[in-house]
Amino acid sequence: MRWSNLSIEEEERARLPGYRDDAVVRHFEAPDAVPTRFYEVRAKSILNRVPEASQMPFRWTINPFRGCTHACAYCLGPETAILLADGRTKPIADLEPGELIYGTVAEGRYRRLRATAVLDKWSSIKPAFAVRLEDGTELIASEDHRFLTWRGWKYVLGSEQGRLRRPHLTVGSKLLGIGGFVEQPLLDDDYRRGYLCGMIRGDGHLRLVGGARPDRASASSSFRLALADQEALDRSRWYLEDLGLGTREFMFQAAAGTHRAMYAIRASGRTRVEAIQSLISWPRMPRVSWLKGFLAGIFDAEGSCSRGVWRISNTDPELIGWIRAALGRFRFDYTLERPTQGLTVVRLRGGLPEHTRFFLGTHPAIGRKRTLDGKALKTDAALRVESIRSLGMVVRMYDITTGTGDFIANGVVSHNCFARPTHKYLDFNPGRDFEREIVVKVNAPERLRVELAKPSWKGEHIALGTNTDPYQWVEGRYKLMRGIWQAMIDARNPGSILTKSPLLLRDLDLMTELASRAEFSAALSVPTMEEKAWRATEPHTPNPRARMEAVAELTRAGIRTGILIAPLMPGINDDPAQVAKILEMADEAGAAYVSGIALHLRAEVRGLFMEWLAEHRPDLLPRYRALYRRGAYAPMAERQRLAGLVKGPDRTPAKRGRGSFLKAPEPPPPPPQPKQESLFDLSGSS
Repeated sequence: MRWSNLSIEEEERARLPGYRDDAVVRHFEAPDAVPTRFYEVRAKSILNRVPEASQMPFRWTINPFRGCTHACAYCLGPETAILLADGRTKPIADLEPGELIYGTVAEGRYRRLRATAVLDKWSSIKPAFAVRLEDGTELIASEDHRFLTWRGWKYVLGSEQGRLRRPHLTVGSKLLGIGGFVEQPLLDDDYRRGYLCGMIRGDGHLRLVGGARPDRASASSSFRLALADQEALDRSRWYLEDLGLGTREFMFQAAAGTHRAMYAIRASGRTRVEAIQSLISWPRMPRVSWLKGFLAGIFDAEGSCSRGVWRISNTDPELIGWIRAALGRFRFDYTLERPTQGLTVVRLRGGLPEHTRFFLGTHPAIGRKRTLDGKALKTDAALRVESIRSLGMVVRMYDITTGTGDFIANGVVSHNCFARPTHKYLDFNPGRDFEREIVVKVNAPERLRVELAKPSWKGEHIALGTNTDPYQWVEGRYKLMRGIWQAMIDARNPGSILTKSPLLLRDLDLMTELASRAEFSAALSVPTMEEKAWRATEPHTPNPRARMEAVAELTRAGIRTGILIAPLMPGINDDPAQVAKILEMADEAGAAYVSGIALHLRAEVRGLFMEWLAEHRPDLLPRYRALYRRGAYAPMAERQRLAGLVKGPDRTPAKRGRGSFLKAPEPPPPPPQPKQESLFDLSGSS
């Protein structure tokens, strides 16, 4: 950046929440930059500590800027399943602030599940490790992430002695939680028929009258289903409509005293009622989906789960037999009780893990029956650690802040993450303003030097570039990073940097000196080498070729440097020949590792991406609608194919102590793809 081309248009002052003094506001005009204001402030502290209740893959960060002028178009995230307060699960990348999930609170001898709100969410890119548990669950986290064990919070990796000493997981460590999550059912026609069978046989009323006079018989035949829980009634009505059997809803019983109002659906006519009767007939060979729906329906109709006891009660021996058969099919442990003459109670054993497995695996409709709030985490779930291994790649990890300070991820208690303390706390919009209203901590270097010199500072790893890019173009004017690196050199403090900008080469001398005194590594994001793709996806970032040259320069200087290819987009930049070009250039640059991540379409970017696709590549619309029809992620097979594109045969870097990358297992060879034109070749569609 040639700052002789810049001009200060005006200078003013503004008061930002959280800062004692007014901020100096500057306006710059720079080539290819959007109109931006910079708020110069003097921070009280520059070392940001991740709160104890956190899942962040590091404990300390430095963010000389709040906000970032690198306006990138995509967000990526893992599929870590989070337990929602309604008893279902959702990928952490799809969570939004305000949603209710489960955390835990300590009460007496136990930790108990408690519904809590997601307060905020953000992401970072870190080396990934897989922690495999006894029950087959695999947890993907960074080495600095913490899980709750029966002996307290422990990091994924650590050391028994020296400065890296800290409580960490070992083979045999037992995590605290409810056990691995099961897959939620596919709500297909078999599931709908099974649900209606359980619901109507449990709570419905069918009257089918025959006779010599068809008109009178038709008028006498009727179906009615009355429920106090609207969720189950709505689901039953929708499922009947999906199967071509419409019903009418009406008030069945008004609320009185402690009794809630009851609504009902009904249908009449011999033909319609016969169709419903046929619909709920017992199948000869029930499919798995039908059995899951049946269990959900009969639980909504006749089941309960309160005070730690899950039960379904009925007087029909045939219905009880089907309940037992369905539970047995999924290997649930249950017992039978007969409290009164003719009544049979099926009680599920196994406590919280089995209750959760039932709710996730069958998907009942009634929320009050599914609640786990207040349940104690006193389980015998098989949550001992079997292995801990590096995946040999970096991934984007999503982090959330909750009201309880933790959450349930993949069935275990996981540390809460600190929220990205950005623009909404400064009365800015976290979207557009994040790119155009930049806060600059002009005293960052001197504050860091003071804080690293404190006796209480233990020389822990400091990560830069995990929140906002410290080498965005305005760093060319403020030059804060040179002072930051010098402070870390003098303190011999380990650290790392993630950036999209070759501007970091300006400070190569200081980074080289730091690497000679402490552990240090760098990573650059290089999603494509095609200029059109770069302009379309990352319009305000430095040229990818310049980033690749920066990787080579850092490597020649002896600094361990990697490359992240993301996102990989089917039919756009996944042509093996084009990816091979990136890998070839990575090899030439001497990159220590290369990893790739498939395109992730969260709700807020899905529509925009599809609009762009419709305008520029309409031929790919059907393919993307099919790939992402179930949500933000492409199918697992497609993600594995894309990840396999960047797995070169000789891409295993040498081990370099803590944090080294190990070679991951090779995926199956990708299927042959049709010839792909030049990436983002828009010449014929503009």
